[in-house]
Amino acid sequence: MSTPEQLHIVTSDTISEGRKRAGKALIWGSATVLVAVALAQFGQTMGWWTIGFANWRPTLYAYCLWATAFCWAQVLIRGEQGKRVLFVLPAALFVISLTVFPLLFGLLIAFSNWNLSNPDGRQFNGLANVIQMWNDPFYWNALLNMVWYTLAIIIEYAIAFGLALILNSEIRARKFFRVAFLLPLMLSPVAVSWMIGKSMLEARFGPLARLGRWLGWDNPSFFGSPEVAKATIMIMDAWTFIPFMMIMLLAGLQAIPKELTEASRVDGATGWKSFWEIIFPLMLPVSITAILIRIIFKLKLADIVINVTSGGPGGATDTVTSFIFREYRDRSNVGYGTMLAMVYLVIIIVAMTFLMKSAARWTRPQN
Repeated sequence: MSTPEQLHIVTSDTISEGRKRAGKALIWGSATVLVAVALAQFGQTMGWWTIGFANWRPTLYAYCLWATAFCWAQVLIRGEQGKRVLFVLPAALFVISLTVFPLLFGLLIAFSNWNLSNPDGRQFNGLANVIQMWNDPFYWNALLNMVWYTLAIIIEYAIAFGLALILNSEIRARKFFRVAFLLPLMLSPVAVSWMIGKSMLEARFGPLARLGRWLGWDNPSFFGSPEVAKATIMIMDAWTFIPFMMIMLLAGLQAIPKELTEASRVDGATGWKSFWEIIFPLMLPVSITAILIRIIFKLKLADIVINVTSGGPGGATDTVTSFIFREYRDRSNVGYGTMLAMVYLVIIIVAMTFLMKSAARWTRPQN
């Protein structure tokens, strides 16, 4: 009985040197075309020369040519292993194109004077936007506000942890309360800003303002003074996203074996001691994850501020995102707004990298 012919697998040893050289030449040749077209397009954009490119499509086409040649070269150079790489490589190159090209275009705009009301269009202005940003007190005020908004996450975490502990205990109507506490998370922040900020907290006819007058508050304005306005924005944002942290912490609490807490009670540990020495250390990875994700959401805070206060009074409630939004919408200053956004992106990347490394150090088991 004859055995079936086995599948022939091409290995790196069976690939000829000429085939490898052809693959490398394909990569470098297509890369040279991409760089040449990109430099030609950049030079025309900067006004150094005119080659007739109406837009950036030639660079996009050159990138597609390079990506196709790069994928083909993987098969020529690596054989069967290159074919396996093709299951992931095209998707990775597509994601890179969606990330790198907008980033490069944003950097080009950031160093330009581009006001939509200016008939001259976009003009390169070097470091003028950086100097303007450095001397802009409203931008630094928005950054300082973001520090206070982010620090408020500590209080949000404490409230969310308390609610998670309550919902994890044996209380009546536990399932009902779990669903009820999740309702704010199901609402859009825009809806929250209109229902609460523009309706319930309205200074003249809002029900909470009427309640304040009934309790003796002469002028119940929740957005009249800087301190009260900032605190009100924090409360509205916290009311929306505390359920998110609560549900993550509740999932972590339910994963803790009940035998641990029961054994601590047998050993005579009080409720607080059991929480501080057993539950809280076990919940530390989940807590850090919930806090980091909440920080990411907090750094994007804009919709509630834009709809309720527009950054007022006097920039007291401004966030960086809402300030950049007004630079685009109200002042049509695309170049300066893009510079602010790029700097804020760098700040977020550096801060989140530092926080994630610190979190990994805290949660690393000690030998």
